[in-house]
Amino acid sequence: MSATTVRYDDVEVGSEIPAREFPIQRWQLIQYAGASGDFNIIHWNQRFATLVGLPDVIAHGMFTMATAGRLLTEWAGDPAAVVDYGVRFSAMVPVPDDDRGATLTIRGTVEEKLDGNRVAVAVDARLGETLVLSQARAVVQLT
Repeated sequence: MSATTVRYDDVEVGSEIPAREFPIQRWQLIQYAGASGDFNIIHWNQRFATLVGLPDVIAHGMFTMATAGRLLTEWAGDPAAVVDYGVRFSAMVPVPDDDRGATLTIRGTVEEKLDGNRVAVAVDARLGETLVLSQARAVVQLT
């Protein structure tokens, strides 16, 4: 675990966590399926995904949520710093089978300073201009 990179006293309401891009490729979905046990065919078989009306293979919702959570854990410098995290899934993340895959752009904004050196952070996760997680909010423990 690395040392916390952000201190509670150094953030204010409205402080922004700069946007980061997270590329997603098919091989990551296969790894996630193995780790999570979610082998739903729509996450790895393009023929089946399009047969059931999807635009392509789509990323697991929880994979998308976890990817957005990486912004917070890396910002805080500690994966255990995220003490509460919830989202609503608002759009699918199609992942083409090419060299680029898909790219999520994730940013955050401190919405509230809470007791106990905790901050509430609104998370913005997009695929291009499309919001893929709505009502995404986390509580992060800082030093």
